[in-house]
Amino acid sequence: MYNIVVFASGNGTTLQTIIDNINNGVLKAKISLVVSDNPDAFALKRAHKNSIPTYVIKNKSMAEIDTELTNELKKYDIDLIFLAGYLKMIGENLINNYTIINTHPGLLPKYGGKGMYGTHVQEAVIAAGEEYGGVTVHYVNSEYDKGSIISQTKVKIAEGETPESLFAKVQEAEKIQLIEVLKNFIGGKYESKN
Repeated sequence: MYNIVVFASGNGTTLQTIIDNINNGVLKAKISLVVSDNPDAFALKRAHKNSIPTYVIKNKSMAEIDTELTNELKKYDIDLIFLAGYLKMIGENLINNYTIINTHPGLLPKYGGKGMYGTHVQEAVIAAGEEYGGVTVHYVNSEYDKGSIISQTKVKIAEGETPESLFAKVQEAEKIQLIEVLKNFIGGKYESKN
C-alpha cells in the first residue's frame, strides 16, 4: 500500500479531499499519519474522525522540529509527505530523506515565498492585473515555493473577481490537480526518494 503522511496547519480541506478519494477507491493509498504544528487545527479532527493517527509538533525552532519529526517519522513506512496548508519551513533532514510535495495557490515562480499563502496570493495576482491565477504542485526544498514544479493549472480571472472568489476557484482546481498528481506518484510516474 502506498503510504502518505500529511502535514497540515489549519482547516484540512485538502486533507479531506485526499481522504475522500482514498475512501472511494480513486487513490490506492493510505494516510499513515497527519502532522500539525497547531494543536487546534481542524485537520486533526478530520484525521480522528477517519481513524488516522495524528502527531502535534512540540518544538518551536526549525532545527528542533526537524529532529523531532525525523525521529517520529522513522516509525512509519513513508512513500510521500504532502504539505496540505502547512505553513512552516521544512528542515534539511526531512528534505534529504523523504519525497515531499506541496500545493501553492498561485502559478509559481510568481507570487511565492514567505507570507504568500491563501488569499494573500490572490490579492497580489489581482492587484498585478494578471489574466490568470492558478495552482502549482511542486517538490519541497529548503526555500519557500522554490522546489521543482510538478504540475500547474491555470484559472481564468473574471471581471470583478475578488481575492475570495478567485481563491475558491483555485481551491477547486487544486483538488482536481492534486488527485491527478497523487495518482501519478502512486502509479510510479514520478520518482520518489524511497
